[in-house]
Amino acid sequence: MKIAVFDYVVTPNNAIGMCVRRMMGSLGQEHDFTLFSCTLDDPLPGRIRWFRIPAVKRPLALLYITYHFLAAWQYLTRGIWKKGAYQWVYAVESNFLFADVIHAHFCHRWFLQKHWKRCGLSGVRGAFRWIDHALHALFEPFVLRRAKKIIVPSLGLQREFTALYPYTAGKIVVISNPVDAAAMARPADFDRAAYRQKLGVAPHEIMLNFIAMGQYERKGLPFLLEAMAQRKDLPCKLVVIGGQPDLIREYEARVAKMGISDRVNFVGIQKDVRPFLWASDAFVLPSLYEVFPLVALEAAAAGCLLMTSPLNGVEEFMVDGENGIQVSADPAGVIKGLERLAATPPEARQRMADGAAQCIRQYTADRYAEDWRKLYTSPR
Repeated sequence: MKIAVFDYVVTPNNAIGMCVRRMMGSLGQEHDFTLFSCTLDDPLPGRIRWFRIPAVKRPLALLYITYHFLAAWQYLTRGIWKKGAYQWVYAVESNFLFADVIHAHFCHRWFLQKHWKRCGLSGVRGAFRWIDHALHALFEPFVLRRAKKIIVPSLGLQREFTALYPYTAGKIVVISNPVDAAAMARPADFDRAAYRQKLGVAPHEIMLNFIAMGQYERKGLPFLLEAMAQRKDLPCKLVVIGGQPDLIREYEARVAKMGISDRVNFVGIQKDVRPFLWASDAFVLPSLYEVFPLVALEAAAAGCLLMTSPLNGVEEFMVDGENGIQVSADPAGVIKGLERLAATPPEARQRMADGAAQCIRQYTADRYAEDWRKLYTSPR
């Protein structure tokens, strides 16, 4: 079977691109994939046909526009539009308008209506971010109506689509993203104490971890920082992983004004986040909106206690007080969560973390591949 795939970035360090890469890597011996992307880390050299799309990568709104123009040109000139050329045309979200299979990882219209104002983004960065979401939201109805199948990673996203776009109800298939639990598990010989010391975390302090490649505001970092500023008496240290240098500089200045520079460490983008997770006591994500926060599930697999707001994907396995701590997405809610965390003995924290890690084992790569295999062999 011939399948054309459209996505921006298909690499292991991109959460959505990793899923696309895993799908093609698992099924690349059974189907012929042709990929149209800006970047590729090829899981099957020699098997995947790749056409590089030289789109402008930043800001995201310009990426969306230039990718569409260039990908549509390839779509026409390569004859993909011709009947029988490809059995399936697959695209991530509305990143390509003429796909049979839409693999959705966001409901942009839902986010703009329900959560955008609370992000507090302003200035040039806020304007470009809004434009990107608005462009996706503009074309979302057309793309979803045209698609024969809509793949979503969580029941929560399924609810959002069916609420906003009732015509999607019969076309949605839930395929949860995979988590490599074995790769995330902390090795027995990892020197946790030494790694914490290197990061400036004392033995009695609670090490918190926050990971985001960008979009600090949507993911709730301002709420977490404000909570730490208001409760400087709590023995917490925060390590922030990810973010471009300009964003980090902006937040380092903000942290300095809040008087908590000695309690927050920005380490930037890391090739391997696992040692930071292995050294941490809790992973904190008081996000306004997520669809399937893979990083939270990976943190649980790495042995971290989860402290998150009610999130799509996480809601399917996390029970407050049993295998995690649920907080509201605001400073007051995060303060309550930090207070609960500080009052919980280390042994009880570990039991909750172990419970979450046990739940994560259901999200296997084998199950992910089999779900996609069934989809491609199902009636169109």
